[in-house]
Amino acid sequence: MRTKLKFIDLFAGLGGIRLGFEQACQDRGIETECVLTSEIKPYAIQTLKHNHHHENFVGDIFQVKSEDIPRFDFLFGGFPCQPFSASGKRNGFADTRGTLFFEIERIIKHHQPKGFILENVEGLVKHDLENKYDEIGRTLKTILDKIENELDYQVTWKVLDSVNFGVPQSRKRVFIVGTKNEKVSLDNFEPTFKVLKDVLESGKPTMNTDFTKKLLSHFTVEELYGKSIKDKRGGENNIHSWDIGIKGECTKDQINLLNRLFKERRKKQWAIEIGIDWMDGMPLTLSQIQSFFPVSNLFENIDVKALLDDLVEKGYLKFEHPKKLVSESTENGTITSRVYDETKPKGYNIVTGKLSFEINKILNPNEIAPTLVATDMVKIAVPDGQGLRRLTIREGLRLFGYPENYKIPVKESLAFDLLGNTVVVPVIKAISERILDTLEVSDYEMLENENLGIRV
Repeated sequence: MRTKLKFIDLFAGLGGIRLGFEQACQDRGIETECVLTSEIKPYAIQTLKHNHHHENFVGDIFQVKSEDIPRFDFLFGGFPCQPFSASGKRNGFADTRGTLFFEIERIIKHHQPKGFILENVEGLVKHDLENKYDEIGRTLKTILDKIENELDYQVTWKVLDSVNFGVPQSRKRVFIVGTKNEKVSLDNFEPTFKVLKDVLESGKPTMNTDFTKKLLSHFTVEELYGKSIKDKRGGENNIHSWDIGIKGECTKDQINLLNRLFKERRKKQWAIEIGIDWMDGMPLTLSQIQSFFPVSNLFENIDVKALLDDLVEKGYLKFEHPKKLVSESTENGTITSRVYDETKPKGYNIVTGKLSFEINKILNPNEIAPTLVATDMVKIAVPDGQGLRRLTIREGLRLFGYPENYKIPVKESLAFDLLGNTVVVPVIKAISERILDTLEVSDYEMLENENLGIRV
């Protein structure tokens, strides 16, 4: 009688961990069966049911007793890493109770499966550092200690970047892998690479809004490759509101003035001159600005004050007092804040921040995508011909290595929320192959190759 490798999928999201494991097993002719899926988002459950066609779903894993979970061989969990309290830090993070990892721990302890794959953000590695030179923080130390010493598993952890696994996205995540047999190596994977254009569709409808028209009236599509649209520092990779006249067209002199002011306003010499504590981004007085702009006597006829006042009126600058540090003692300790110091002269400061437009980043098709997160994916644009358009759901799935037949049957904003929190499938497949290498032949029954009539 043929047996199957059975697994449970916790905090499943789109089910990327199970997909990678299933692909690795399928390549070896090993049958698999998901006996339980835990997920709380209704639109994630809808998507999982659409693609995986089973009904073994539960909601909050906190509400599920360990003994009510069917027998399984592997546990998968991309568990959220919750913030830890100050008291927990002061106690050296001696316990994981109250975190979602504890739910994983109790289930593993009860069922003693053959192994597991856990995934989390890279920040878990150094969360709650005891000493700044430590390799890992107390949170991860506690997790590893419980797995190795209390649950008795051979455990390996490593930060892996999806860009090395044939996906054109840099996405670093920490993977914690445990088995009963032997440690699974997470080193020396054979790297494969793609760039963004390898996964982009073409000929899709492009955006034709007032914003994109204004953007393309100032820049060619090629000049926009890799640019972010925000009024923050970023060197040549940022397009600022004044570069495209969002709040009103700017003259060349005004653009040069704003770009120079952006750099100068964070220099410590101005804080010393004003007589305040340094802060990153101080208002500078007219006389201070005139000391560095214009940069040449050839432009001595420029009315700097008129340029500045016009930029204030348009909303690119604000005319304000500098701020000072004020400390206040409370029951929870000393709180430090910055308040306007009206004893100091007013100066000109940049109105900063991300711009609230339909896109804030244009990806470069000849490079890789940065780490894609749920909050930003809906505002990412890609070039298509001589226009710009939003990233499609299919392209988003490809950027996480999902198969072409995978569908997300929910509205776009919810789909991007799921994508921004999912795992990269090829990374999981590669890890799963290493896990399967450690299993004894008796741990599963190899299936016959139906086409060739031989065992694989």
